[in-house]
Amino acid sequence: MRDVTREPALHRRSFLKYSGAVGAAAALTPTLSACSAGPESTNDTGGGDGRRGLETLTAVIGYGNDQSWDPTQTASAFSMAANHHIYEGLLDTDPISREPYPALATEIPTDLSSIRWRFTLRDGATWHDGEKVTADDVVFTFDRILDPDTPSLAKNFFASWLKEVRKIDDGSVELVLKFPFPDGAPRLTLAKIMPKHVYARPGAWDEAQKGKAVGSGPYRQTAHHPKSNTTFAAFDGYNGPRKATFRKMNWLSIVDAAPRVAKISGASAGAQIADNIPYANIAQLESSGLKVEGGAGMNHLFLLFNTAHKPFDDVRVRQALHYAIDTEKMISAALRGHGKPATSFLNASNPTYRQAKTVFAYDPEKARALLKAAGVSGLRITLMAVNVSWIADCLPTIKASWDAVGVETTLEPQETAALFTKLDQKKDFQVVAAASNPNQFGLDADLIMHYNYGPGNLWMRYARWDGRPEAKRLFTLMDQATREPDAEKKKQMTQDYIDVVAENAVIYPVVHNELMTAWDPKRITGIRPQPYPGINVLQGKPA
Repeated sequence: MRDVTREPALHRRSFLKYSGAVGAAAALTPTLSACSAGPESTNDTGGGDGRRGLETLTAVIGYGNDQSWDPTQTASAFSMAANHHIYEGLLDTDPISREPYPALATEIPTDLSSIRWRFTLRDGATWHDGEKVTADDVVFTFDRILDPDTPSLAKNFFASWLKEVRKIDDGSVELVLKFPFPDGAPRLTLAKIMPKHVYARPGAWDEAQKGKAVGSGPYRQTAHHPKSNTTFAAFDGYNGPRKATFRKMNWLSIVDAAPRVAKISGASAGAQIADNIPYANIAQLESSGLKVEGGAGMNHLFLLFNTAHKPFDDVRVRQALHYAIDTEKMISAALRGHGKPATSFLNASNPTYRQAKTVFAYDPEKARALLKAAGVSGLRITLMAVNVSWIADCLPTIKASWDAVGVETTLEPQETAALFTKLDQKKDFQVVAAASNPNQFGLDADLIMHYNYGPGNLWMRYARWDGRPEAKRLFTLMDQATREPDAEKKKQMTQDYIDVVAENAVIYPVVHNELMTAWDPKRITGIRPQPYPGINVLQGKPA
């Protein structure tokens, strides 16, 4: 084992219905419920010694906190960010570099090319209720993730390469891999270890989905008010590598852009940090003394087609609607220059990026020709969309572009939970526009692609595509790339199957954009903006 420094950087309907990654955010018009003051504690910014904000960090998160909190299921921006402060994996990763470091485990295995990884648990680690963390908890967590009869988001990231997890003794476990897979080490942060004595009880997983969180991390959850705020306190029993630096935290869920910006700005600002900052407010916040920085990554607006609803079973129609979108206008008008047209499923800075063979550069004439070749005329589309603030800004460009090629378009923005409830209930739809950012889970292309594509993947079921011959061919190519031990060959194989993804355009990005975070440098330091939704303050501290 090699010692690594410790200071580096479904419930069936839960993981996407409750996913901030696909859009829990601001409505096209303000809603009272999203920006209500909430419980009295939402305005608590004072520290115990009278220095405002020193002990209690107040953060504004631009996504809902009323989505799933089950770490094995959720893709919610709010709950995923919070869970990184509440729970631990055997290994966790730096939020920016994504390099792994020991969390509940004491070391990273020396030989990650082995098919057996042994971990010793940190001595003295306890759950927030005071019970000792044991190997039984680790096995319990992974058994749920790998259970073929339990649908979970985490399964997409582990089932292809991880065979089982065995208990060695009360303080150690062994992971048995199906084949050598060194890239699996950073993924262990996605398997947040959960206490068996809490979550093995009947109904406990539903409680986890609704907000119950008992972990072993530096912060414990103290209160949870859906659609308002969640509060935390430093866990005095924590003896791990990244100790709490704030005695308390209060995370406000404010999905509407205007009240979110107001909460962090001005002389009476009630928060010290906020994510999902609208591009139009950057200069205003900087002029008031705040630090505003962005992170460019996999954040993107994508289109999801229902391939069981004609004519969207025809690849020419799907391609036509992508070619029809004036992406440069969208980037200029809606994103204020903070975006780029998608030229692959991956963003251009990803190490595995290669421009796809099919690039949907704005070409309305080609769009018309493809629709004509498909025998489609007089097409009317109802575009369902999540009401994320920047997505809402992009929707008019999509409508204008599709209307211009003869596709009469009606926009139907709605709350994320409402939209994905309809998809979970298998209600008919035509096209969905939403936001996504697989960088919440990691940077490696294999992981990113398995978030949206793969046999049994929930996204594929939404698209009604996974049973088609072209889908099965894609899944075979993905599995071959996952198993390929040679890094360069694996990279090329991944690039090749992404060409297949681009050509079929079933779930595919329109633009990749930058996410902005603002904070008060006079109040807090050590903040690094993430290229994905949410915040991570495990290395932040009072100024």
